[in-house]
Amino acid sequence: MRLLIMGPPGAGKGTQAVSLAERIGGAHISTGDIFRANVRDQTELGRTAQRYMDAGEYVPDEVTNAMVKDRLAQDDAKDAFILDGYPRTVDQVAKLDTILAELGQRLDGVIELVVDPEELIQRLLKRAETSGRADDTEEVIRHRQEVYTAETAPLLEVYGSRGLLFEVDGVGEVDEVARRIDAVLPS
Repeated sequence: MRLLIMGPPGAGKGTQAVSLAERIGGAHISTGDIFRANVRDQTELGRTAQRYMDAGEYVPDEVTNAMVKDRLAQDDAKDAFILDGYPRTVDQVAKLDTILAELGQRLDGVIELVVDPEELIQRLLKRAETSGRADDTEEVIRHRQEVYTAETAPLLEVYGSRGLLFEVDGVGEVDEVARRIDAVLPS
């Protein structure tokens, strides 16, 4: 099973992606992990990305896309995976379609964790208190939520029009949300 998990910051997608990958016997593919691994291992893509990051610039899509393609081609992702953090733009959706076609694969479903925005803000403020993250102010959190909504809505429309989108209530205990995800997974 090849899945994508989406949800706003604080929805719990990272937590759910890790356990879902275990349940489907596939790889958890997080773009953050891919970037860190490429930079740490000083791959050609990692060195390229590092130059942009050191200059305080966004890493171009072509570098991100190449890293994702390389990761999806690895053995542990051939039969099952959960993508977490990619794609983020409609252009990346098209590139992911191309990458999967080249690998003889396709997405089986897109899980969207839905959480009330005020619930998310409270979750993230609480996380900020316990983690000591000074950048998690209410203003910053609200802005990140707005950016996510604006940038992600088109992706949800694309996947919804393909019949791949499964909305899951992301409020509740971790196991409870996991059961809801399992209940909507395509067979």
